[in-house]
Amino acid sequence: MMNEAVVHTITLRDGREITIETGKLARQADGAVVLRMGKTMLLATVVSAKEVKEDADFFPLSVDYQEKFAAAGRIPGGFLKREGRLSDYEVLISRLVDRALRPMFPEGYLAETQINIYLISADTEILPDALAGLAAGAALAVSDIPFNGPIAEVRVAKIDGQFQVNPLASDLERATLDIIVGGSADSIVMVEGEMNEVSEEELLEALAFAHEEIKNLCAGLNELTKKVGKEEKRPFTPPASDEELRKQLWDAYYERMYAVAKSAIQNKNKRKEAFKAIKEEYLNSLPEDTTVNVNLASRYFDEMQRMACRNLALDEGIRLDGRRPTDIRPIWCEVDYLPAVHGSAVFTRGETQSLTTVTLGNKLDEKIIDGVIITGVDKFMLHYNFPAFSTGEIKPNRGPSRREIGHGNLAQRALKAVMPNEEEYPYVVRVVSDILESNGSSSMATVCAGSLALMDAGVPVRAAVSGIAMGMISDEETGRYVVLSDILGDEDHLGDMDFKVAGTAAGITAVQMDIKVKSLDFEVLRKALHQAKEGRLHILSIMNEVISQPRPELKPHAPRVASFTIDRDMIGAVIGPGGKVVQEIQRNTGATVVLEDKGEFGVVNIFASDKEAMEAAIKAVRNIVAVPEVGETYTGIVKEVLPFGAVVEFMPGKQGLLHISEIKWERIENIEDVIEPGEEVMVQLIEVDERTGKYRLSRKALLPKPEGYQERPKKNNNNNNNNRRSGRRS
Repeated sequence: MMNEAVVHTITLRDGREITIETGKLARQADGAVVLRMGKTMLLATVVSAKEVKEDADFFPLSVDYQEKFAAAGRIPGGFLKREGRLSDYEVLISRLVDRALRPMFPEGYLAETQINIYLISADTEILPDALAGLAAGAALAVSDIPFNGPIAEVRVAKIDGQFQVNPLASDLERATLDIIVGGSADSIVMVEGEMNEVSEEELLEALAFAHEEIKNLCAGLNELTKKVGKEEKRPFTPPASDEELRKQLWDAYYERMYAVAKSAIQNKNKRKEAFKAIKEEYLNSLPEDTTVNVNLASRYFDEMQRMACRNLALDEGIRLDGRRPTDIRPIWCEVDYLPAVHGSAVFTRGETQSLTTVTLGNKLDEKIIDGVIITGVDKFMLHYNFPAFSTGEIKPNRGPSRREIGHGNLAQRALKAVMPNEEEYPYVVRVVSDILESNGSSSMATVCAGSLALMDAGVPVRAAVSGIAMGMISDEETGRYVVLSDILGDEDHLGDMDFKVAGTAAGITAVQMDIKVKSLDFEVLRKALHQAKEGRLHILSIMNEVISQPRPELKPHAPRVASFTIDRDMIGAVIGPGGKVVQEIQRNTGATVVLEDKGEFGVVNIFASDKEAMEAAIKAVRNIVAVPEVGETYTGIVKEVLPFGAVVEFMPGKQGLLHISEIKWERIENIEDVIEPGEEVMVQLIEVDERTGKYRLSRKALLPKPEGYQERPKKNNNNNNNNRRSGRRS
């Protein structure tokens, strides 16, 4: 017998409603809800193992968001006609949810947990990405899984000067700020988004606006939890501990760990070895029959290392590599490093390095987007690659990871704000960042290298963009905190915040933030943003010394493009039957010709690797679309010889009759004696029949009249007709 569903409605501050239903679908999951807003519906489920795997030392959480094509009344493309691996868009939404949920699980909870979110009904105006986190938070709220929530996510956009929560998709086109924010009633824990060079204060206003709605949604989820009677969560056993061993190790080794942290070792591998040596010294001193839990001892050494680094920053304002909180690592960069590519740059900051290339393509290189909600093409792409050797490791290459997709998307958002208008700029642009070294903030190095490479390629970007990763270390008991500029990989791992900020000298273009603490004061965010601005401007000053404006010309080997409009009715003539004409132009010239139907007119885009090919292709197209003019001279090709003349193609796709009497001034007895198929002949257009549109050509009009030439009298057609009729009567 079906259980009666529980339905709960949450009203947004603008009056719109979100309904959450549980107890009807997916009842064997630990928690399952159907969230609905408009026609958009999401099914979110969560299952967590009852037992923890032996020797588990991390929290195995997986989050998968997937869109069902049937939700929008569509059938998947491709050969298999079924949903396959997650698209980049689905991966990005999965990451948004994961980053909001992960820090909210209780410390020591290590049971394998899986969250699935399906888009089961799609409303093109109600985007699901901002609702996915709320759906996952609701699934946890109706389960007995331990969770320090509830959490919710919202989109905030600034449209026509006003902040809006979860705006309509059609309104987002006018947004100057677009961010997704996740958090609890106490704190923001996740931010991701893009904006049009906004100020730090404007971003803070948007975050505060988002958090007010998050509080409202979290209150609604608390009510839902009470409705389903899930206030009590299942008990769990944290990992084993040995306080006596912990105290023994801290008393004996903490000061030595602190000394290594303070020694300002610049090389991260040497620093790692110095910390490891202390741990190995202790482990090697243990007898073979020791009763000490080695795994537990190793965990306490990692804890000591973390706290030594944190205390050093809080107590003395000194960081692992000796820098002060606001110091930026040494930077060097250069452009035009790769001679054969269209644009390139190397950007190195400390031990993080990006080699970035820019490639210019044509319309055929556009990325086709075939999602459930989002379809169309993308003319600007950025791909981020993080090979294992960048951290001195060995790992198999299995394609881009979720992290690589996420970092590439952040860098793309940062640079997209300064790219030329896609409608006016004919090129497709692909930026590829290969991380060759990594010790923190490789995504922001990608932003910097990408900006340099775009300028090197001659792409007319509006301004240079730099990026910086900010961190924070705090003490919850005392309230002390320190904000760190340009964090190391270790500082990301041991700190409480990873706040990436990218932008121009005028303002912020993209942000990404993850918080690990339960609560975060907005004054800390304000300090982090203003400290980030100082760092961003410092980095821009170094970049501007290398290149401060886009190159006025493309590289000699970069493709050239010409674009012009033609009459819409002439598009078919340029393409030809089955594409025959345009293919012949491309084959003969080596250029690429792409035609677009813009409704009122056609647009011809021609891409070529050299000037000669470009001019030849332009001439070929213009010849096709040109309107024949009486009196003009053309070079034609004889297509067919007839008893009374020849058919001559005098313009591409246009043929006319060269009558036997118009070939030469002298009388011709046999036309095949003077002209043959395939022959090139100069002709003049002498007449266009207004009724049939047929063309009459003349060759003799271009030849000098022979001396003493006399016109033959024209026959009187009426007299001839009368004579013929008289003859028939007799």
